[in-house]
Amino acid sequence: MSNRLAWGILATGSIAGTFAKGVAKSQHGRLAAVGSRSQASAARFAAEFGVPVAHASYAALLADPAVQAVYIATPHPQHCEWAIRAAQAGKHILCEKPLGLNHAEAMVMAEAARANGVLLMEAFMYRCHPQTEKIVELVRSGALGTVKLVQAAFGFYTDPAAGGRLWNNAGAGGGILDVGCYPVSFARLIAGASSALPFLNPESVSGSARLHPATGVDDTAAATLQFANGMIAQVSCSVGLDQDNSARIYGTKAMLHIPQPWVPPAEGAASTMFLHAAGSAQEIVCTTPGNLYGLEADAVALALAAGQREVAAVTVADTLGNMAALDAWRNAAGLVYAQETPEQFTHTHARRPLRRQPHAVIPHGTIAGLAKPVARLVMGCDNQASMPHAAAIWDDYYERGGNAFDTANIYAGGLQERLLGQWLRSRGVRETTTVIAKGAHTPLCTPEWASRQLEESLDRLQTSYADIYLLHRDNLAVPVGEFVDVLNMHARAGRMHLFGGSNWSIERISAANRYAKRKGLQGFSVMSNNFSLARMVEPVWAGSISAADPASRRWLAKQQLPLLAWSSQARGFFTERAGADKLGDAELVRCWYADDNFTRRERALQLAQTKQVAPIAIAAAYVLAQPFPTFALIGPRLISETVSSLECVGVQLSARELAWLNLERDVI
Repeated sequence: MSNRLAWGILATGSIAGTFAKGVAKSQHGRLAAVGSRSQASAARFAAEFGVPVAHASYAALLADPAVQAVYIATPHPQHCEWAIRAAQAGKHILCEKPLGLNHAEAMVMAEAARANGVLLMEAFMYRCHPQTEKIVELVRSGALGTVKLVQAAFGFYTDPAAGGRLWNNAGAGGGILDVGCYPVSFARLIAGASSALPFLNPESVSGSARLHPATGVDDTAAATLQFANGMIAQVSCSVGLDQDNSARIYGTKAMLHIPQPWVPPAEGAASTMFLHAAGSAQEIVCTTPGNLYGLEADAVALALAAGQREVAAVTVADTLGNMAALDAWRNAAGLVYAQETPEQFTHTHARRPLRRQPHAVIPHGTIAGLAKPVARLVMGCDNQASMPHAAAIWDDYYERGGNAFDTANIYAGGLQERLLGQWLRSRGVRETTTVIAKGAHTPLCTPEWASRQLEESLDRLQTSYADIYLLHRDNLAVPVGEFVDVLNMHARAGRMHLFGGSNWSIERISAANRYAKRKGLQGFSVMSNNFSLARMVEPVWAGSISAADPASRRWLAKQQLPLLAWSSQARGFFTERAGADKLGDAELVRCWYADDNFTRRERALQLAQTKQVAPIAIAAAYVLAQPFPTFALIGPRLISETVSSLECVGVQLSARELAWLNLERDVI
């Protein structure tokens, strides 16, 4: 008995009881404890299901040393908090579906599991059943031919008048998250199987939903998913409408009908699928070898016994892809929960105050004129699409030691500034952060527009000043002194501390500083141009300028002017996106593909192997190792991208290595 995985059950609802029965009938697990919000509830559950220990709180359950793994059975708005806390307590995690409310929550949970070395699995019980294995086998074998279409539905009727979680906005009710996650998961599984992959994420998701007029949650919803391999999936779900709850896979040779894809028959019973080909139907029977939820519990136990931190049936990457597809479906349908809005999202995903990690790894530097230190890896705030997404990325960055945020008036029509402003206010960290704002982008690059946009940006950012303000572009038709005069006016008024130019030439910055010196004014204190190991072959955007050429580097070294380097990692050129076959997306090809850059990339790969880091860490370390102050802008969309970016912090490059990487030496 001692070698069985000891399960703790967190929460005591109906699904918790169903799982408890499954563990009791499993081959490799045992019930160890249950936790509830009250002692009475925990005691009742323990008595009913034969659980040895009943805890009066979830925290007490996680503190129980006898518990090795927890099954999180709370409603999904509480999944994120308790999965994070379980990971930090060193407990392996099986969490009811959906893993979280959105991809951002799932991403935070995945990082907590990774950082604490515990297993994380989303509890899609059907994925652990032999029937699903058989479906994948049939698709991969070619028995259906080329799969072109999947149709899958999961829906049932409940009365809105009765209320309850399914119709509650605060409970993230509705069909898409509660049951729509199943057909989306299935479609992605089949798309992957038809391409010999574990799963495949859709290239596009379009959809709609009928939203309840009082609560805004989805009553009935449908979506179309399109995949790169040509497969299309039509999925539907509902909590206010009965559906047939089946799935059909259409191939060029045959159609497979699965009458019970989501909840196959219980132990000992058989499920039947029908393969239709050439005018006849073949029955395919799959027997359930054990309790449905016991199979799921055993999948976790067996993975752990093998030293793994994922379950092959539902990997973390699979879950993240599913949550992203559900986000896209909800976005297309106009379904946003109130708790996801910037006004109400004032908490961290872990539901605790923001705090620095004990061993924060992001280094800091100084910029003359700023009293506070500035993180040398600067967070680019230009691709966070929602408050949950922004909070996931920015909270993580701040806790790792980051304190510098770069944004611009033009980004997403002001959305990024509004999100950052709300984040700064709700976290109470404005005075410990460096805010870099930009304005006066072409064609509105004039002193007048710089003033207008500065005031607009400060209003969005909910702050009275920018630590650093950058003119986003230059306008050669405007005498440089006019820009210097207006920036000094705002600096004297306290609306900015330092200012500089983004995509300004050395000549114009030099002219601005000569003018400022002549007039006894403050000059440009920073430059923000492109700088990376890879040479920018063509401008990423119209009017953008690189400072990576030899002349610019010599000037920066002489002047010691701080450089805020954008596209510091050449927008993925040093990752697998630019492989040996020299294929890549259009922007990568246009801006970075050149023979000399591929030589630099090859050298970065060689040095990365020697130093046992990723090539992108070498590229980032190159930027930070220059003989003048550099601050590298990074633009992670995922926490995993932040983690990979931080690898550069521990990389030391010598002057000989810097020269060799940049093709200035033949040998190190």
